[in-house]
Amino acid sequence: MDWDDLRVFLAVARGESLSAAGRVLRLDPATVGRRISRLEEDTGAPLFARSPQGYGLTEAGARLVVHAEEAEQAVTRGTEALAGTTSGLSGQIRIGAPDGCANFLLPRVCAAIAREHPEIELQIVALPRIINLSKREADLAIAVSPPATGRLTVQKITDYHLHLVGDRDYLAAHPPIRSLEDVAAHPVVGYIPDMIFDKELDYLSETGADRVTLGSNSVSVQLGFLREGGGLGIAHDFALPFAPNLTKILTDFISLTRTFYLVRHAGDARIERMARVGELLLSGLRAEVARLEALT
Repeated sequence: MDWDDLRVFLAVARGESLSAAGRVLRLDPATVGRRISRLEEDTGAPLFARSPQGYGLTEAGARLVVHAEEAEQAVTRGTEALAGTTSGLSGQIRIGAPDGCANFLLPRVCAAIAREHPEIELQIVALPRIINLSKREADLAIAVSPPATGRLTVQKITDYHLHLVGDRDYLAAHPPIRSLEDVAAHPVVGYIPDMIFDKELDYLSETGADRVTLGSNSVSVQLGFLREGGGLGIAHDFALPFAPNLTKILTDFISLTRTFYLVRHAGDARIERMARVGELLLSGLRAEVARLEALT
Protein backbone atom coordinates (compact mmCIF):
# COMPACT_ATOMS: atom_id res chain seq x y z
CA MET A 1 0.00 0.00 0.00
CA ASP A 2 1.48 3.34 -1.09
CA TRP A 3 1.98 6.00 1.63
CA ASP A 4 1.07 8.76 -0.81
CA ASP A 5 -2.32 7.14 -1.39
CA LEU A 6 -2.82 6.87 2.38
CA ARG A 7 -2.01 10.58 2.68
CA VAL A 8 -4.77 11.35 0.17
CA PHE A 9 -7.13 8.99 2.00
CA LEU A 10 -6.53 10.81 5.31
CA ALA A 11 -7.16 14.18 3.71
CA VAL A 12 -10.53 13.03 2.36
CA ALA A 13 -11.45 11.38 5.68
CA ARG A 14 -10.73 14.63 7.51
CA GLY A 15 -12.22 17.02 4.97
CA GLU A 16 -15.20 14.78 4.07
CA SER A 17 -15.00 15.88 0.44
CA LEU A 18 -12.69 15.68 -2.57
CA SER A 19 -12.52 19.45 -2.88
CA ALA A 20 -11.58 19.98 0.77
CA ALA A 21 -8.87 17.32 0.49
CA GLY A 22 -7.67 18.87 -2.77
CA ARG A 23 -7.19 22.25 -1.10
CA VAL A 24 -5.02 20.69 1.62
CA LEU A 25 -3.02 18.57 -0.81
CA ARG A 26 -2.95 21.15 -3.61
CA LEU A 27 -4.46 18.66 -6.03
CA ASP A 28 -7.54 19.02 -8.19
CA PRO A 29 -10.60 17.07 -6.92
CA ALA A 30 -10.61 14.76 -9.94
CA THR A 31 -7.07 13.62 -9.14
CA VAL A 32 -8.03 13.06 -5.51
CA GLY A 33 -11.00 11.00 -6.64
CA ARG A 34 -8.83 8.82 -8.89
CA ARG A 35 -6.39 8.21 -6.07
CA ILE A 36 -9.20 7.14 -3.74
CA SER A 37 -10.61 4.81 -6.39
CA ARG A 38 -7.16 3.27 -6.84
CA LEU A 39 -6.79 2.73 -3.10
CA GLU A 40 -10.22 1.12 -2.92
CA GLU A 41 -9.21 -1.24 -5.72
CA ASP A 42 -6.01 -2.13 -3.87
CA THR A 43 -7.83 -2.81 -0.58
CA GLY A 44 -10.78 -4.53 -2.24
CA ALA A 45 -13.28 -2.60 -0.13
CA PRO A 46 -15.21 0.67 -0.38
CA LEU A 47 -13.59 3.17 2.01
CA PHE A 48 -16.15 5.97 1.70
CA ALA A 49 -19.93 6.21 1.44
CA ARG A 50 -20.65 8.93 -1.13
CA SER A 51 -23.66 11.20 -0.60
CA PRO A 52 -24.72 14.77 -1.43
CA GLN A 53 -23.46 15.69 2.05
CA GLY A 54 -19.94 14.47 1.25
CA TYR A 55 -17.68 11.50 1.85
CA GLY A 56 -18.32 9.52 5.03
CA LEU A 57 -16.12 6.64 6.15
CA THR A 58 -17.38 3.11 5.75
CA GLU A 59 -16.58 0.49 8.36
CA ALA A 60 -13.53 -0.53 6.33
CA GLY A 61 -12.49 3.11 5.99
CA ALA A 62 -12.77 3.67 9.74
CA ARG A 63 -10.47 0.68 10.35
CA LEU A 64 -7.97 1.97 7.82
CA VAL A 65 -7.85 5.45 9.40
CA VAL A 66 -6.24 4.03 12.54
CA HIS A 67 -3.40 2.44 10.56
CA ALA A 68 -3.05 5.39 8.19
CA GLU A 69 -2.58 7.76 11.14
CA GLU A 70 0.03 5.44 12.63
CA ALA A 71 1.85 5.51 9.27
CA GLU A 72 1.57 9.33 9.23
CA GLN A 73 3.10 9.56 12.69
CA ALA A 74 5.90 7.17 11.73
CA VAL A 75 6.73 9.26 8.66
CA THR A 76 6.77 12.41 10.81
CA ARG A 77 9.08 10.80 13.38
CA GLY A 78 11.39 9.62 10.62
CA THR A 79 11.48 13.03 8.98
CA GLU A 80 12.31 14.72 12.26
CA ALA A 81 15.05 12.20 13.02
CA LEU A 82 16.69 12.80 9.65
CA ALA A 83 16.35 16.55 10.05
CA GLY A 84 18.07 16.44 13.43
CA THR A 85 15.45 18.52 15.27
CA THR A 86 16.50 17.44 18.77
CA SER A 87 18.07 20.78 19.72
CA GLY A 88 15.62 23.29 18.28
CA LEU A 89 11.97 23.12 17.33
CA SER A 90 10.85 23.80 13.78
CA GLY A 91 7.88 23.34 11.49
CA GLN A 92 4.23 24.31 11.78
CA ILE A 93 2.04 23.43 14.75
CA ARG A 94 -1.59 24.51 14.98
CA ILE A 95 -3.17 24.98 18.41
CA GLY A 96 -6.94 25.04 18.80
CA ALA A 97 -8.41 26.78 21.82
CA PRO A 98 -11.59 28.42 23.13
CA ASP A 99 -11.38 32.14 22.46
CA GLY A 100 -10.84 33.17 26.08
CA CYS A 101 -7.66 31.10 26.27
CA ALA A 102 -6.70 32.06 22.72
CA ASN A 103 -7.08 35.79 23.31
CA PHE A 104 -5.75 36.26 26.83
CA LEU A 105 -3.30 33.41 27.50
CA LEU A 106 -1.84 31.85 24.38
CA PRO A 107 -0.34 34.98 22.73
CA ARG A 108 2.23 35.52 25.49
CA VAL A 109 2.94 31.81 25.86
CA CYS A 110 3.37 31.19 22.13
CA ALA A 111 5.45 34.32 21.63
CA ALA A 112 7.86 33.07 24.31
CA ILE A 113 8.13 29.66 22.61
CA ALA A 114 8.76 31.33 19.24
CA ARG A 115 11.52 33.52 20.68
CA GLU A 116 13.26 30.44 22.05
CA HIS A 117 12.72 28.45 18.84
CA PRO A 118 12.74 30.86 15.88
CA GLU A 119 12.31 28.06 13.32
CA ILE A 120 8.90 27.06 14.65
CA GLU A 121 5.62 28.33 13.23
CA LEU A 122 2.79 28.41 15.77
CA GLN A 123 -0.81 29.02 14.67
CA ILE A 124 -3.67 29.67 17.09
CA VAL A 125 -7.15 28.65 15.98
CA ALA A 126 -9.67 30.48 18.20
CA LEU A 127 -13.08 28.87 17.87
CA PRO A 128 -16.12 29.11 20.16
CA ARG A 129 -16.65 25.36 19.88
CA ILE A 130 -14.85 22.08 20.46
CA ILE A 131 -11.86 21.62 18.15
CA ASN A 132 -12.06 18.39 16.12
CA LEU A 133 -8.61 16.80 16.28
CA SER A 134 -9.76 13.78 14.28
CA LYS A 135 -10.23 16.05 11.27
CA ARG A 136 -6.89 17.70 12.00
CA GLU A 137 -8.42 21.11 12.58
CA ALA A 138 -5.45 21.46 14.92
CA ASP A 139 -2.46 19.46 16.11
CA LEU A 140 -3.07 20.26 19.78
CA ALA A 141 -6.20 21.50 21.48
CA ILE A 142 -7.02 23.27 24.72
CA ALA A 143 -10.37 22.13 26.13
CA VAL A 144 -12.51 22.95 29.17
CA SER A 145 -13.78 19.36 29.46
CA PRO A 146 -11.78 16.20 28.80
CA PRO A 147 -13.11 14.41 25.69
CA ALA A 148 -14.90 11.15 26.40
CA THR A 149 -14.02 9.36 23.16
CA GLY A 150 -11.23 9.08 20.61
CA ARG A 151 -7.62 7.90 20.56
CA LEU A 152 -6.45 10.95 22.46
CA THR A 153 -4.04 11.88 25.22
CA VAL A 154 -5.49 14.27 27.81
CA GLN A 155 -3.45 16.17 30.40
CA LYS A 156 -4.73 18.62 32.96
CA ILE A 157 -3.11 22.01 32.44
CA THR A 158 -4.43 24.07 35.33
CA ASP A 159 -7.52 25.29 37.15
CA TYR A 160 -8.70 28.84 36.51
CA HIS A 161 -11.25 31.05 38.24
CA LEU A 162 -14.19 33.24 37.28
CA HIS A 163 -16.25 35.82 39.16
CA LEU A 164 -19.21 38.11 38.66
CA VAL A 165 -17.97 41.53 37.53
CA GLY A 166 -19.20 44.95 36.54
CA ASP A 167 -17.72 48.17 35.22
CA ARG A 168 -16.81 50.58 38.05
CA ASP A 169 -18.68 53.50 36.46
CA TYR A 170 -21.72 51.29 35.91
CA LEU A 171 -21.67 50.12 39.53
CA ALA A 172 -21.23 53.67 40.83
CA ALA A 173 -24.35 54.78 38.94
CA HIS A 174 -26.56 52.08 40.50
CA PRO A 175 -27.57 51.08 44.04
CA PRO A 176 -25.13 48.76 45.84
CA ILE A 177 -25.34 45.07 44.90
CA ARG A 178 -25.25 43.11 48.14
CA SER A 179 -26.87 39.78 47.24
CA LEU A 180 -27.75 37.56 44.31
CA GLU A 181 -31.33 38.87 44.50
CA ASP A 182 -30.01 42.32 43.56
CA VAL A 183 -28.58 40.95 40.28
CA ALA A 184 -32.08 40.46 38.90
CA ALA A 185 -32.49 44.23 38.58
CA HIS A 186 -29.53 44.47 36.17
CA PRO A 187 -28.94 43.44 32.57
CA VAL A 188 -26.76 40.32 32.37
CA VAL A 189 -23.96 39.71 29.88
CA GLY A 190 -23.18 36.13 28.93
CA TYR A 191 -23.16 33.35 26.37
CA ILE A 192 -25.99 32.96 23.88
CA PRO A 193 -27.74 30.05 25.63
CA ASP A 194 -28.24 27.81 22.59
CA MET A 195 -24.64 28.33 21.45
CA ILE A 196 -22.94 27.10 24.62
CA PHE A 197 -20.70 24.31 23.31
CA ASP A 198 -19.65 22.89 26.68
CA LYS A 199 -21.63 22.48 29.90
CA GLU A 200 -18.70 23.97 31.84
CA LEU A 201 -19.45 27.33 30.17
CA ASP A 202 -23.05 27.52 31.34
CA TYR A 203 -22.76 30.21 34.00
CA LEU A 204 -26.22 31.80 33.82
CA SER A 205 -27.72 29.86 36.71
CA GLU A 206 -24.81 30.94 38.91
CA THR A 207 -25.89 34.58 38.63
CA GLY A 208 -29.49 33.96 39.65
CA ALA A 209 -30.64 35.56 36.35
CA ASP A 210 -33.12 33.89 34.03
CA ARG A 211 -31.98 35.43 30.73
CA VAL A 212 -29.03 37.07 28.99
CA THR A 213 -29.60 40.68 27.94
CA LEU A 214 -26.38 41.06 25.95
CA GLY A 215 -25.12 37.76 24.61
CA SER A 216 -22.30 36.47 22.45
CA ASN A 217 -20.60 33.16 21.75
CA SER A 218 -17.27 35.02 22.15
CA VAL A 219 -15.63 35.72 25.51
CA SER A 220 -13.93 38.78 24.02
CA VAL A 221 -17.24 40.28 22.91
CA GLN A 222 -18.74 39.61 26.34
CA LEU A 223 -15.81 41.43 27.93
CA GLY A 224 -16.45 44.30 25.52
CA PHE A 225 -20.09 44.51 26.63
CA LEU A 226 -18.98 44.63 30.26
CA ARG A 227 -16.35 47.30 29.61
CA GLU A 228 -19.04 49.44 27.98
CA GLY A 229 -21.21 49.25 31.09
CA GLY A 230 -23.66 46.83 29.52
CA GLY A 231 -24.46 45.13 32.80
CA LEU A 232 -23.09 42.37 35.00
CA GLY A 233 -21.49 39.14 33.88
CA ILE A 234 -19.16 36.26 34.66
CA ALA A 235 -15.59 36.89 33.56
CA HIS A 236 -12.32 34.98 33.74
CA ASP A 237 -9.99 36.33 36.41
CA PHE A 238 -7.12 36.04 33.92
CA ALA A 239 -8.93 38.41 31.54
CA LEU A 240 -9.47 41.18 34.11
CA PRO A 241 -5.97 42.72 33.80
CA PHE A 242 -6.94 43.49 30.18
CA ALA A 243 -10.04 45.37 31.38
CA PRO A 244 -8.86 47.35 34.45
CA ASN A 245 -12.16 49.18 34.93
CA LEU A 246 -13.96 45.91 35.66
CA THR A 247 -14.21 44.83 39.27
CA LYS A 248 -15.35 41.65 41.00
CA ILE A 249 -18.57 41.73 43.02
CA LEU A 250 -20.37 39.26 45.30
CA THR A 251 -17.18 37.21 45.64
CA ASP A 252 -18.57 35.51 48.77
CA PHE A 253 -21.54 34.24 46.74
CA ILE A 254 -20.10 33.56 43.26
CA SER A 255 -16.65 32.05 42.77
CA LEU A 256 -16.28 29.51 39.97
CA THR A 257 -13.42 27.13 39.23
CA ARG A 258 -12.92 25.51 35.86
CA THR A 259 -10.07 23.54 34.27
CA PHE A 260 -8.08 23.65 31.05
CA TYR A 261 -6.92 20.39 29.48
CA LEU A 262 -4.34 19.75 26.77
CA VAL A 263 -5.65 17.26 24.21
CA ARG A 264 -3.65 15.61 21.44
CA HIS A 265 -3.59 12.45 19.35
CA ALA A 266 -2.26 9.53 21.38
CA GLY A 267 0.40 8.73 18.82
CA ASP A 268 1.70 12.29 18.70
CA ALA A 269 3.25 11.88 22.15
CA ARG A 270 5.94 9.80 20.42
CA ILE A 271 6.78 12.61 18.02
CA GLU A 272 9.50 14.58 19.76
CA ARG A 273 8.52 17.96 18.34
CA MET A 274 4.89 17.55 19.39
CA ALA A 275 5.85 16.25 22.83
CA ARG A 276 8.20 19.17 23.45
CA VAL A 277 5.70 21.79 22.33
CA GLY A 278 3.06 20.13 24.50
CA GLU A 279 5.31 20.40 27.55
CA LEU A 280 6.11 24.04 26.78
CA LEU A 281 2.40 24.81 26.50
CA LEU A 282 1.66 23.06 29.79
CA SER A 283 4.28 24.97 31.73
CA GLY A 284 3.64 28.25 29.93
CA LEU A 285 -0.12 28.24 30.43
CA ARG A 286 0.17 27.28 34.09
CA ALA A 287 2.55 30.17 34.68
CA GLU A 288 0.46 32.65 32.69
CA VAL A 289 -2.81 31.84 34.46
CA ALA A 290 -1.05 32.21 37.81
CA ARG A 291 0.58 35.50 36.79
CA LEU A 292 -2.62 37.13 35.52
CA GLU A 293 -4.82 35.89 38.36
CA ALA A 294 -2.35 37.31 40.87
CA LEU A 295 -2.96 40.76 39.36
CA THR A 296 -6.70 40.74 40.12
